[in-house]
Amino acid sequence: MKKAIVLGATGGVGAPLTAELVKRGVQTVAFGRSSKKLNELAEQLDRSTLLTLETGDAFQPEDIRRAAKGADVIFHSANIPYHEMESRLLPLGESVMTAAEKLGAKVVVVDGIYPYGRRLMERATEEHPKKPHTRKGKVRLAYEQLMFSPRWHKARPLIVRLPDYYGPSAQASYLSVTMEAIAAGKPTAFIGNMNVPREYVYLPDAARMIVKIAQREESYGPGQNWHIPGPGVISGHELVRIAQQAAGKRKAVMPLGRVGLSLIGLFNPVMKEVVEMLYLTKEPLVLSGEKYERLIGPIHWTPHEQAIAATMRSLMNKRG
Repeated sequence: MKKAIVLGATGGVGAPLTAELVKRGVQTVAFGRSSKKLNELAEQLDRSTLLTLETGDAFQPEDIRRAAKGADVIFHSANIPYHEMESRLLPLGESVMTAAEKLGAKVVVVDGIYPYGRRLMERATEEHPKKPHTRKGKVRLAYEQLMFSPRWHKARPLIVRLPDYYGPSAQASYLSVTMEAIAAGKPTAFIGNMNVPREYVYLPDAARMIVKIAQREESYGPGQNWHIPGPGVISGHELVRIAQQAAGKRKAVMPLGRVGLSLIGLFNPVMKEVVEMLYLTKEPLVLSGEKYERLIGPIHWTPHEQAIAATMRSLMNKRG
């Protein structure tokens, strides 16, 4: 991989992906809608000479094609707000794959675990059946089918699947609101049951694994899913304890279930859409890293205690 473009480069996954690529000496194009945010990302990366900034609309294939000129890999980490997923996700995928087809590029699609539906394996491998029972799960499965459609002859995609995540750049995860409030010393809520251990991955760790997968020629092709697991499950209570200890602040954190989310959803369209996914907070789906370890190598994780503390320090520094 000599040159790559990151779509959604200023987003939760895109920012650490961009940083990891630059760290590895890859000529990298950071693509996004906001020149202000792109310049802030460039500052964080010390204005690396390996980094080029390009503004554009990921829904326009020609914008991607123009920005991605000469890139052999497109990292597609642009995402859609929860409440717009059903109407906008497939058009976004169509745009990215149309551009990739014209460029003859490889595509690394960053996605989640919604297409699997309810857990059918103790540790879900990439062969876990995809039987989504929610609207979002069904849209995400259609998204996968679009990416791997036989219509594409020159584009070579793969999909990496992450569980819920956290990190300094996280913006749209279940945990981001909770962690930001703890960093600010404010009372907050935790989405779902705080007693049930769930899987989370630290975004800088995920970015490192994603880039390693992308560097392997054999990683791409029809149906190629890759799991990005976390370092083990952790309960909400334990996660909050570590975050509060790192922040040195202990305000109340209350679990937020179906009733609470439904009430908030009367005023917040994103929270309204979270309700149907609450099954994942009661019956967590934990990803297996067996394929990665067999074909890529050992997985090196930052321990939760260390990663959560680093996240809190970063959030507090941003607040000044």
